[in-house]
Amino acid sequence: MSFHFSKHYTLAEARALLPQVRKWLEELARCQERLKPLERRVAALLVSGNDAGGQAVNQLVLTLADCKTVLNHFRFREIQIKDLTRGIIDFPSLRDDREIFLCWEKDDEDIEYWHDLESGYAGRERL
Repeated sequence: MSFHFSKHYTLAEARALLPQVRKWLEELARCQERLKPLERRVAALLVSGNDAGGQAVNQLVLTLADCKTVLNHFRFREIQIKDLTRGIIDFPSLRDDREIFLCWEKDDEDIEYWHDLESGYAGRERL
């Protein structure tokens, strides 16, 4: 049988990762907050025709690199971020020999839902 994902999480494995996933989402939120003023500063430099080098651009690049580092934690584990603002996360899993996602939202205490690969969040069902 051919699968889309090479890693499939059991419910226990996904639950064990939740504390770390919460930390990564917090780091991404901090990155986004740092990016907003930096992007505005660099955009203002470009609009006024100034040189876009220097500290503002360097900080922007470093912050983007920080964001990419955190995003790679998800990518390497094949954990999908479906909505960064809401913190909707999907863990690839298997149910009756077919691929599904274990679905979790950052304000949830535990993973309580799953959905197939096609239906998405709207098709969630209780475990």
